[in-house]
Amino acid sequence: MRTPPRRRSAARARGRCGIRQFVHEFGLRTRGRGLHEITAEVVAWVRGCGIAEGLLTLHVRHTSASLLIQENADPEVRRDLERFFSRLVPQGDPLFRHTSEGPDDMPAHVRSALTATSLSIPVAGGGPALGTWQGIYVYEHRDAPHRRRVAAHLFGS
Repeated sequence: MRTPPRRRSAARARGRCGIRQFVHEFGLRTRGRGLHEITAEVVAWVRGCGIAEGLLTLHVRHTSASLLIQENADPEVRRDLERFFSRLVPQGDPLFRHTSEGPDDMPAHVRSALTATSLSIPVAGGGPALGTWQGIYVYEHRDAPHRRRVAAHLFGS
């Protein structure tokens, strides 16, 4: 008995010719430890690419910083997160032997490992599909200001 052919979705039927992709690198200077919002820059870039539906991938190119999607309405949320991580991964813990780059370096690596270095964000309606109170942040885990780079890849139609 023959099985009926599978139905192809409308998106698949259009083929790959409608798919476009873009790459970009965002640069920022942090003020030291804490969350640094990059939502406005990311949204502007995505909208400028003209992709209505797709997927955005962001990747921080460092081992002592990370990326978060977090509430952007109340700054106390960011301060609470910092207090929590300070308790969870304290500086000066005798467990850490890697201290050649300073007492904040190994805790920064652990914080980065506990959070995320890459984010995948759906794109809908021409922009990142973020919730009302969601913002995109680079989370700097070192005490001193640093120059950070975030690679972006966007594809869709």
